[in-house]
Amino acid sequence: MNPFELMKNFKNIQSKMSEMQSKMDTITAIGSAGGGMVKITLNGKMDMVSTEISDEVFSGEDRLMLQDLIRAAYTDASVKIKEKLREEMSSLTGGMDIPGMDIPPNMFG
Repeated sequence: MNPFELMKNFKNIQSKMSEMQSKMDTITAIGSAGGGMVKITLNGKMDMVSTEISDEVFSGEDRLMLQDLIRAAYTDASVKIKEKLREEMSSLTGGMDIPGMDIPPNMFG
């Protein structure tokens, strides 16, 4: 890739990065665990937006299982959010693999 061409497009990419950061509240993913007994929704900033726990979870009193299911659902949702963010970043850069333009570590807070 021509470095001069990259510099020419830098302002455009920078503008698109700002646009991406503002879209992070609207990007959501639902992670689930236990066959859907626990569902967690995250936004693009990795904030937990909602949690759903099925009534069947409470039929027993297995608190440890519930904690594990919540952790598993969160992990599932976070993997999905990261993939959606990668797709958004790829579309913003036109599919170009720009070093350092992956998902910045500070995008997740």
